[in-house]
Amino acid sequence: MGGCFSDVRGGKQAVGVGLTGPSLPPMPTSDAAHNDAVDHFFRARGIQPLFTQLEVILAFYDPQGRYILQTLDPALFKIKLSFSGSNLRDRDIISKACIFTRVFIVQYSFAVLLGLPSFVVLNSDPMVVAYTKKRDGTLEELGRTEVIMNSLDPAWIEKITVAYHFEIVQPLIFHVYDVDTKYYNLPVKTLKLNDQEFLGEGSCVLSEIVTKQGQSLTLDLHNRNGNKGLKNLGKLTVHAEETVASRNAIEVIFRCSHLDNKDLFSKSDNPLVIECFDFNTSGNHVLIGKLQKSVADLEKLHKQKTGASFILPSSAQHGHEKVLKGQLFVDQFCEKQLYSFIDYVSSGFEFNFMVAVDFTASNGNPRTPDSLHYIDPSGRFNAYQQAIMEVGEVIQFYDSDRRFPAWGFGGRTNDGTVSHCFNLNGSASGIEVEGVQGIMAAYASALNHVALAGPTLFGQVINNAAEIAGQSLSYNSCKYFVLLIITDGVLTDLQETKDALVRASDLPLSILIVGVGGADFKQMEILDADNGCRLESSTGRVATRDIVQFVPMREVRGGQTSVVQALLEELPGQFLTYMRSRDIKPGAVNIAQTSASHATI
Repeated sequence: MGGCFSDVRGGKQAVGVGLTGPSLPPMPTSDAAHNDAVDHFFRARGIQPLFTQLEVILAFYDPQGRYILQTLDPALFKIKLSFSGSNLRDRDIISKACIFTRVFIVQYSFAVLLGLPSFVVLNSDPMVVAYTKKRDGTLEELGRTEVIMNSLDPAWIEKITVAYHFEIVQPLIFHVYDVDTKYYNLPVKTLKLNDQEFLGEGSCVLSEIVTKQGQSLTLDLHNRNGNKGLKNLGKLTVHAEETVASRNAIEVIFRCSHLDNKDLFSKSDNPLVIECFDFNTSGNHVLIGKLQKSVADLEKLHKQKTGASFILPSSAQHGHEKVLKGQLFVDQFCEKQLYSFIDYVSSGFEFNFMVAVDFTASNGNPRTPDSLHYIDPSGRFNAYQQAIMEVGEVIQFYDSDRRFPAWGFGGRTNDGTVSHCFNLNGSASGIEVEGVQGIMAAYASALNHVALAGPTLFGQVINNAAEIAGQSLSYNSCKYFVLLIITDGVLTDLQETKDALVRASDLPLSILIVGVGGADFKQMEILDADNGCRLESSTGRVATRDIVQFVPMREVRGGQTSVVQALLEELPGQFLTYMRSRDIKPGAVNIAQTSASHATI
């Protein structure tokens, strides 16, 4: 089963992405959940894959019964935002006062005759406009709600859809307007906002909403750009719902017989097309056979314990298919509920962030501008600072106390010894610092007190992180740990590092490695294991799962996601692999289309 891959990049290699061949139509940038590797697999054959409400999980095991992989949700989800307001500012008072002065005598006369109040006060007619704030500071409109007539405590029905990306910070801005009565018959999308009365602004980060119990966040409204001029402009509550067609999934374990090669790569859809290939590392995989079955057919094969014969597609000349001796058996078929990443984080599951910084001499004298550790007086970040900020600013929203363990390695500390895991804050006992800024401050301070030395060893840092992750299992299964290692050099303890990673692969831990400078990082690519080969320890034990992601900062990446943030794209998948393999469920699942009680874990 060496041809099975646990991530998008490995999967793309499995189906030949990046190999020379005919040009393909551009892949859509849809927000819908899909697997890039499988999508390319079908497009390379001129097939447009379908997406149904049923997700089929293909769980692969090697001949010894060891779990290899399970298909995962991507790190991209669609979120629908709904809104309600309270105590909004009434901007209709002035204009309505003018109306009242004109008709007051008539109103009053009728009121006296009928015994009614002298006049009825009308309130604002509010509408919400949602924006996302781009990296350059400009606002991009996401959508608008409908207009609620005559209400200072509105509950809007129209929802606004936003694509949720775990790997980046997504600032949201909400503007509330009072729509003038003369525009009531116009579609809200055509309204000119400059013609409407501004009631207030609220802002947050999308991660703040989805990590809240109940996925609701209440914001205080203020004037534009944070101007505090007028107070008590009311409140805006934003509620997030993940758009999920279905949480039902089928887990299937396949077994093949009478095949020359047991390597399997398949894609399920409705109907399910299952193809078996002879895997080649070059990417030129040879089709052994294929078959097409419905989910009901697979369930029947499982119950009857019978196999289905593969078919070799016909060539254009012969026009018929050949039935092969090779068969597919369904060893397991079970329906289960599949929880999403957002189900977990909204019910109290957290990421705990940890950092380890390379203090080896190869970084260069921190006091000279050509050093990788040089602190620029102008405030421009060096590579270490950039990596800390770009990863930390994303993960901090998933860590409630924002206290982060921070270490250095390869430096000579005050006692004159070289340490391969010392506390970055200089404390003898406390390893944690307050927030991302605390990491930045501890790093800058350590450069003044720790002499750069060497060699580059990862083993002790990884073991310390694994110990923290392991200890959490005894008191809290709702934590998942992320260790960021930033380094410039070649490892001296490659095998010891492999051993530490294999041991840690059973724990709720992922390790992100960022390479800075111009060193040869081939060893890091070995640790990354994106070629589909799991790490193996010196004793022959194979890693339970791939927990390492590596990227050199010298790589260039377009779009709004930086090279470092691209590391984070696979974290939700690694998190789900761990939780699902251990059957750990969210403590309080908020199912879309319902208003379930917001229980705590």
